[in-house]
Amino acid sequence: MILADKLIELRKKNGWSQEDVAEKLSVSRQTISKWEGAQSVPDMNRLLKISEVFGVSTDYLLKDEIETIEPAAVSVTTDPDLPETVRRVSMEEAVQFLEFRNFSSARVAIGVMMCILSPVLLILLSGAQEAGHLQMSENAAAGIGMTALLLIVAAAVAIFVRVDILGSRFKYLEKEAIDTEYGVTGMARERMEKYRGTYTRQLITGIVLCVAAAIPIFIVSVVSEDDMAYIIATCFLLIMIALGVLFIVHTVMIWNSMQMLLEEGDYKREQKIEDRKNEPIAGIYWGVVVAIFLGYSFVTERWDQSWIIWPVAGVLFGVVMAATKLLRSRA
Repeated sequence: MILADKLIELRKKNGWSQEDVAEKLSVSRQTISKWEGAQSVPDMNRLLKISEVFGVSTDYLLKDEIETIEPAAVSVTTDPDLPETVRRVSMEEAVQFLEFRNFSSARVAIGVMMCILSPVLLILLSGAQEAGHLQMSENAAAGIGMTALLLIVAAAVAIFVRVDILGSRFKYLEKEAIDTEYGVTGMARERMEKYRGTYTRQLITGIVLCVAAAIPIFIVSVVSEDDMAYIIATCFLLIMIALGVLFIVHTVMIWNSMQMLLEEGDYKREQKIEDRKNEPIAGIYWGVVVAIFLGYSFVTERWDQSWIIWPVAGVLFGVVMAATKLLRSRA
């Protein structure tokens, strides 16, 4: 049985029309008609997609002497520490994933920036009221500032939840072992090389902004003793950190999406296994960090100082994970 006859048989067995198959394979109905009429044959990428859509092996499609339908093989590992199955990623799925990450990276970055900027109005109003530059009661200034803070944080959380829901179908790429269809690796590698320059520039820009964020505070402490000037400098500090984090989060999310498809960097199979083991510890750790940051900031109202908790927590997190891995290896 030739390929054309096998395509007809598989299509009819599934109760699909040529239009249905064309939609699933992202080709035109005329292309399906030509394949079934033996007027042309699909290329290797299309054959792999056909194999996936119909759930048959490529050997069955390519070898005329094989007439019994052979199901597509599923990769299975014998290593007890690795996932039992390896998820196959088609070219279509990979392209959709990269498009989604481009879409979501900007939104997540904006959401994080909003969280960092959320106390700015509270700091500005409270400081101006205490310095006598604002004719408003202390409670009114605090109330307006807190309302703005909560609204901004709520909007940011809504962004995070929406992105998380939309991207739930791609979560396996981050946590499970994958086997990519022919051409996916080359496509991801090519995009990574094209993006490398942008990634480097945005990452450096973000880091420089975060490091330079303390400069306004230092300048004010040298040239002025005005409390209002110190408050404004604190607001500029938060704005610069927010912009720096915006650049970092946006570019790292796009870069990581290509690393996921290539299973490189933090997304190697061995690292995925380690990350799954560390998930409970990481959740507890960052929950405690958030509680410390918010508790210290609200009690002391020293938002100009409390930001230092995050870089310190980031460094300590690496230490905690290394210690956890060492203890696990000795157990």
